[in-house]
Amino acid sequence: MDTSEFFAPLRATTDDGAGADGSAAPRTGVAETEPAEDGKSAAKITANAVDNANADATAGKQDVAKPERTPVWIDLLSPTSDEIHDIEQRFGIEVPTREEMQEIELSSRLYDEDGALFMTVSVLTRATTDAPQTAAVTFILVKKTLITLRYADPVPFKTFIRRVKKTPSLANSAETVMFGLLEQIVDRLADLMEQTATDLENLSNQVFANPEGPGSDQDHRETLRQIGRTGNLSGKAKDSLLNLHRLGLFLSTQTRLKKDAKARLKVISRDIVSITEHANFIANKVTFLLDATLGMISLEQNNIIKIFSVAAAAFLPPTLIASIYGMNFEVMPELGWEFGYPVAIGLMILSAVLPLWYFKRKGWL
Repeated sequence: MDTSEFFAPLRATTDDGAGADGSAAPRTGVAETEPAEDGKSAAKITANAVDNANADATAGKQDVAKPERTPVWIDLLSPTSDEIHDIEQRFGIEVPTREEMQEIELSSRLYDEDGALFMTVSVLTRATTDAPQTAAVTFILVKKTLITLRYADPVPFKTFIRRVKKTPSLANSAETVMFGLLEQIVDRLADLMEQTATDLENLSNQVFANPEGPGSDQDHRETLRQIGRTGNLSGKAKDSLLNLHRLGLFLSTQTRLKKDAKARLKVISRDIVSITEHANFIANKVTFLLDATLGMISLEQNNIIKIFSVAAAAFLPPTLIASIYGMNFEVMPELGWEFGYPVAIGLMILSAVLPLWYFKRKGWL
């Protein structure tokens, strides 16, 4: 559980370090990232709040109280009930519960409550593992502060926090932070779709490779597993893109957004549409490769059954001959014949070879 607060950098300072209003200029602290015990990296900002610089230690000077600055972004990662209660009291809002964040109704995910915008989207996590997942993330835009509530640590959040540390101007306002996060999420989805398309191309080469070649996968088990993982990833990516598209439509109706913010939102929405089309192509490619792989498996099974059928037909005449001469009846002309045994063996061999030759000529073998 980590609560991180980000403040907008000061716009102007004087040569002696004082702010434009004559007060001491605050400094932005250093953000630290510490790995959690469960393997997840929790972006833990330990000193990102503004540090009130010590006034000049001059005798007789009185410390001047400075007004508390409002953070532009508060990031709640797996918060406790006390932390949520503190945020509710501080901003006069009702933070949705974890169960409410999982609801799929549009009215439960995107709504305006007393001037505060509540927007919940599904963000793709653990995309590079065999079990990709989506996690609900809630954006709360209240006054001049953006509050993000999440119970997972997706890569876009880690990346954006590192970018804010290097470039504090990315956190000039709550809207800037929100659009920066949305752009980071969309960029991550675009990279995943590009990598998925490359993986599918390699899978396609495996499926249609020469069965006797060095790279062929005769039983197709690994190919089916990779196709299933790719289909699962593309499906969850499409779910995340759908949520982002709905969020974009919701924000486009808000009059509080300025002209430049709406222009930025339009670019994000255009990117979402293009990535969704690419995700649809990947989904169709996954379906095609799955059908092709199952078809290859069926062909191989038919070939195996055909071989057994041919073998059974080829060895049926020798079995018949051996059965006849194994009866040991008294009155059988060949029993007393000197060449009876070699002739019987020859008949069995000939009766097996002739069907095999016939099947080979017909192209059944």
